[in-house]
Amino acid sequence: MMKSVTSTPVARPDEVRRHNRTTLLRLLHVSGPSTRATLATELGLNRSTIKTLVDGLAEAGVVEERVPRPGRGAGRPSLLVLPQPHAAVVLAVDLQVEHVAIALVGFGGQILGRNSWNLRGRMREADEVITHVIESTTVLAGDLGVQPIAAGVSVPGVVRRADGYVHEAPNLRWTDVALGERLGGVLRIPILVGNDAELGAIAEHLRGAARGSSDAVYVSADVGVGGGIIADGSSLRGGAGYVGEIGHMAIRPGGRPCYCGSSGCWETEVGEAALCRALDLPEDTPRGAILFELRELGRDPHAAEERLSEFAEWLTLGLVNVVNLLGPQLVVLGDLLTVLPDSVVKSVAAEVRRRSLVSRAVGGTQIVSSALGADVKLLGAAEAAFEMILDTV
Repeated sequence: MMKSVTSTPVARPDEVRRHNRTTLLRLLHVSGPSTRATLATELGLNRSTIKTLVDGLAEAGVVEERVPRPGRGAGRPSLLVLPQPHAAVVLAVDLQVEHVAIALVGFGGQILGRNSWNLRGRMREADEVITHVIESTTVLAGDLGVQPIAAGVSVPGVVRRADGYVHEAPNLRWTDVALGERLGGVLRIPILVGNDAELGAIAEHLRGAARGSSDAVYVSADVGVGGGIIADGSSLRGGAGYVGEIGHMAIRPGGRPCYCGSSGCWETEVGEAALCRALDLPEDTPRGAILFELRELGRDPHAAEERLSEFAEWLTLGLVNVVNLLGPQLVVLGDLLTVLPDSVVKSVAAEVRRRSLVSRAVGGTQIVSSALGADVKLLGAAEAAFEMILDTV
């Protein structure tokens, strides 16, 4: 009796070309200008294939080849392949509790233009925010003479990635907002809405402190606290996209009530209000005054560690739990945590490595501050948008 033979599907030549083209675009988008030789090495393709791909992209205006500036080395320099920002433009929206920023970002990650405004009173309501985002995008695109072909939106809340439905954003007082559907219905472009910390993690992984790290956690502390997780080189999203609400780990029995309806959540001990209490400032202190106080305190490491000792202890406790649960190689601190005095961050990092069994097992989890500053979630939103459309550029 003859054995049945199961054939292995063979990719068609056009599918292979499309895959190679998209992979090359992704490399140029994230890594920037590169020579054909480098592209061939990075992608594992032969030079004739790279030549065909680059020639096609250059003809379409997606890339340009240029002679680099003269250097000290002898010989004829290799042409650089440069991504052309206007070949593909996306809208990035960073929605925060007190502030909204939008940007139009070109292929290669270049911010072509931006706008921002503060949220007060009715301006924080979902209808007002959506209207203002749409109007500001229209004005900015007109001023720049470009049109976005996709959008990424960062939201501080629980978001369903499939359709951009905001289940809950407690610190905004938003519940059940069809954000993706409403923005997409007017802008007529694909919209991806994501949790702000998740998008921050993506930005740090591709362009910031976590670049080259396959397992990392981004911890964002603003009014609330969130976490973005990179696991084995990819963003960890959980069921329906609901993951990373580490600020709502219950760590202090009988602790302060939280906006989420629980009590003793981590963000009640390391969020903005907790930081104000640690600095002996009113909880409604303006952000600028908090940052000024932290920078001044950083001038005296001993005073900083003493004054922020309780805050640092709660930060350490939460990070030990995060590291033991997720086992990252790297933890990146974002938002207000980036302004903590260096001495405090170093002390917290040392304590996490000492107390965490998993950290000791992996050789000591590194804890660093964000390399992207205030733009981290804006850049993460842009990357989410590019992920949707790079294969169509």
